Amino acid sequence: MAALLGLALAGTLGPAAAQAADRGHEARAQTRATGLHISDGRLVEGNGNDFVMRGINHAHTWYPGETQSLADIKATGANTVRVVLSDGYRWSRNSPADVASVIGQCKANRLICVLEVHDTTGYGEDSAAGTLDHAADYWISLKDVLDGEEDYVVINIGNEPWGNSNPSGWTAPTTAAIQKLRSAGFAHTIMVDAPNWGQDWEGVMRANARSVYDADTTGNLIFSIHMYSVYNTADKVTDYLHAFVDAGLPLLIGEFGGPADQYGDPDEDTMMATAEELGLGYLAWSWSGNTDPILDLVLDFDPARPSSWGERVFNGPDGIGETSREATVFGGGQGDTEAPTAPGTPTASAVTASSATLSWAAATDNVGVTAYDVVRVGGDSETKVASSTTTSVSVTGLSAGTAYSFAVYARDAAGNRSARSGTVAVTTKEGGGTPGGTCSVGYQVIGEWPGGFQGEITIGNTGTAAVNGWTLGFAFADGQAITNMWGGTPAQTGGTVSVTPASYTSTIAAGGSVTVGFTGSLSGGNSAPTTFTLNGAACTTA
Repeated sequence: MAALLGLALAGTLGPAAAQAADRGHEARAQTRATGLHISDGRLVEGNGNDFVMRGINHAHTWYPGETQSLADIKATGANTVRVVLSDGYRWSRNSPADVASVIGQCKANRLICVLEVHDTTGYGEDSAAGTLDHAADYWISLKDVLDGEEDYVVINIGNEPWGNSNPSGWTAPTTAAIQKLRSAGFAHTIMVDAPNWGQDWEGVMRANARSVYDADTTGNLIFSIHMYSVYNTADKVTDYLHAFVDAGLPLLIGEFGGPADQYGDPDEDTMMATAEELGLGYLAWSWSGNTDPILDLVLDFDPARPSSWGERVFNGPDGIGETSREATVFGGGQGDTEAPTAPGTPTASAVTASSATLSWAAATDNVGVTAYDVVRVGGDSETKVASSTTTSVSVTGLSAGTAYSFAVYARDAAGNRSARSGTVAVTTKEGGGTPGGTCSVGYQVIGEWPGGFQGEITIGNTGTAAVNGWTLGFAFADGQAITNMWGGTPAQTGGTVSVTPASYTSTIAAGGSVTVGFTGSLSGGNSAPTTFTLNGAACTTA
């Protein structure tokens, strides 16, 4: 969000089959952090407990005198602060002594410290590669300051690389910068921002996150999406966040903010609620000092003057004050360090072609179990598929005639996580799920470039009953081929395509709709498909 702070200041996300790599990283990592690190697609502490960032961005590089801000940020209930720094490429360079002071303030105020270089913001493809490399050199120049701080510090390599220029070159420079830091001996958790002003509106990070993640042999990497005007519907918010969770890739919302009707944004409460539901972190933009004060959480750096935006972040039902847990490295959770017992082995009932209900015996805890996480188990890997505050849940979005294995974890309010339950085997029924009934399909091309394009398909249920489990059929006429999809899983033979849903798009309520996005390759024209079927029934085109 550098532009709003002011000109005056100067591989593929795949479904289940693609997700075994996370545990492979666990086995290969020789230099992983002893503190914060990534495990099974989640950020965890050195003790193995989940750590979910609930925090605030602070523009330190432009307001270095506002040293009270970190204490004020902590007072909101935050457990993390993302601190804006400069490597000297565009603004005044933050010295090693200044960075050491910032880290000391974070630790004194019991805040996990995300340090980020802001000078990479919005550059075009060629210069962005240079600025990311320059940023990596800056972090290396700070190595003496950063060594030993793996428990407290996350390195955000560079803010919002690639603005309105073609960001297709994001993958190689990002990978190179990560590997440069690993070669220099950095074991910290590294955070990577999306291109397109951090918003990934062309889906480049979404399509290539797996290959970037796999290139970091430590597996200690988390992706950051900035959610502003591109995410102007709740469906787009939930679709993007679910895509990473379904792929077993770590993600957080690195920036978001403003009133619900500003810049075309959806209600940011949706972002916070979805992040809470999925156990993802979020960092609100920003404490104070924005050129546009509508994005200030407090006015004039005065914590006694919270804005309406600040009130939502501090006191909303899914805001920082309600959902934050301090890192145990600071002593947070010392009053409760006992993990719940393992839940009972689940049993399956109501198995259909696309769903199953799982039930299990409750876990016990010295304070109390707050939730259960259901995972799909495959060999040495596992993928979270559902959460529940009760001892049963319906798992949807399954493929017909397919064998699955599921297990359950319990967790308590302090973030302690139980051992895994036993596993239950489930084989879904053959068939195509609920009949399609009446349906409508909207198809549009979002963007096109030489040799490729991005499309979006909205499937509407115009019937009177919910559709539970579906298969969408259509055909390309010009040799197009789907290369990546989110919200569904494609199968393509020649021009003929069939799509089955992800877990979060499996059910289409009566009168409702779901959206599936994809990227594809072109070898000629790019005409839209003319006919669509849902579970074999013809749909109208919207």
